[in-house]
Amino acid sequence: MSARLHLRAESPDDLNPLSALVQDMAVKAQDIGWSGSGRRLVLLGNRYRWETAASDGGTRVRCALRFDFVDQVQRRNWPVAGDAVLAVLAITREAENALLIAFSGGLMLRLTIETLDVTLEDLSGPWGAIGVPRHT
Repeated sequence: MSARLHLRAESPDDLNPLSALVQDMAVKAQDIGWSGSGRRLVLLGNRYRWETAASDGGTRVRCALRFDFVDQVQRRNWPVAGDAVLAVLAITREAENALLIAFSGGLMLRLTIETLDVTLEDLSGPWGAIGVPRHT
């Protein structure tokens, strides 16, 4: 069985590698949960395992991507359908207190944060991916 990732980003230097690991993560819009009182945003999805793609031919794993100490979430170009599948492109720091989660098709989440605290946790073992994500 392959090792499951459990990583945290607490500094700007941590964010780029974590963003690379979730690139092409497939998330249903209805699997994104925001708790204003808990100050937490969670995305549940299927992450393409870029870190093992060369050795295993391409696999995915179910994972959770959690953002803590979130004060506000804003959406841009958000789909109406809850079953819409979104592909994560990148997580970037927009300002000292803001993160952007970019999805394919121009969709975006902007998080106003108190501090940088992001956790990526694999929840399942890997399974064979249908295909390798392509970027053109």
